[in-house]
This record gives sequence, C-alpha cells and structure tokens, in this order.
Amino acid sequence: MDLSISHAQAQRLLKQRNLLAIGCAALFGVSVLLTLTAASREREVVLQPVLARPLTLSSSHIDKDYLELVTRDAALLTLNRSPSNLQYWMDSILEITDPRTHGRMKAELMKVFSEQNGSNVSQYFTIEKLSVDPDGLTSEVNGVLHTVVGSKEVTAEARTFRFVWSYSGVSLKLAGFGQVTKADEAGNAASGKGKA
Repeated sequence: MDLSISHAQAQRLLKQRNLLAIGCAALFGVSVLLTLTAASREREVVLQPVLARPLTLSSSHIDKDYLELVTRDAALLTLNRSPSNLQYWMDSILEITDPRTHGRMKAELMKVFSEQNGSNVSQYFTIEKLSVDPDGLTSEVNGVLHTVVGSKEVTAEARTFRFVWSYSGVSLKLAGFGQVTKADEAGNAASGKGKA
C-alpha cells in the first residue's frame, strides 16, 4: 500500500514538473520572439517640446519638421555671437557636432575665436527663409547678417548659409556649415539641384 501511494505521489510530481518545464519553454520562446521583434523594429522617440504639435523621430528617416526646427536653432546658435559669449558659442556648437567632423570643426571655430576674442565686433542673423532637404540631410537659411562694432551697425548683408547634417539611429548631428557663395548657387542651378 505504501508503494502504491508513493508511486501516485511520484506520478503527480512528475506531471507537475513536466507542466512546469513546458511552461518555462513557452515563456522562453515568447521572450526570444519579443527580443527579435524589438531588435528588428525601427526605433522611435516621441518628442514633446514646447511646440504646436508633437514630433516623432524614426531611425529610418528624419522628419522634415524636426530638421527645420533643429536648423532654425542651429542657425541662431552659429550665426549670433559677440566677444562676451565666444566660449559658450564654441562649446555649444561642438556639442551638436558629429564626432567624425569634431576636429575640423573645432579648428575652424578656434580661428573665429582667436580673431574675435577681445574685439568689440559682434554679429547677429535675422532669418528670412529656411529650406530643408531631409533626404539629402542639408538645409539652407537665407537672411540678413548684421555686423556691429561697439554699438554701431556697420553692415547688413543678405546671406545664405548651408548646414550639412549626419543622422544615425535617432541622433541628428551637425557635420558642417558655411556660407553659400554665388559660385555654389550657379553650380546648383547648372546641375539642376534646386532648394528643398
């Protein structure tokens, strides 16, 4: 009799162990499936800055509205400077710069820093038009560049600046920027490249 009770308990424990093993195997399979699904999906980050509408970033492409807003902020940062904020100006630009172009960008910014440091020359830029090309990761800003010496404005010239971006994952970084010359504009017109 003890043998039959012992055998029944062993069978019950064996059945529980088998059900537990099947449950663990099923959970492991679901975990692997969820991990593979999460790894193969495009990453998205939903941004909620103080804007009229929410923006979404995807690892597969850059949103035109987001590129436009970043370009606007980058243009105001890069084109507005005075001797009193040069260090902040340079550090802020380097923070948004692509690590691959960081050295070249720092060298160019150091030239401006050494030329303007200790002077009384300031500049500010008023944006009139902004165009972006999310596929080409470029943007252009048109406006007036004002130069001020002391408290007197000495020049106000219409200028166009081009910003080149790099996009990896959901990280947008500045790869370069500069003034667009008339030769650049003529070359774009001749090659059929229009503004976005």
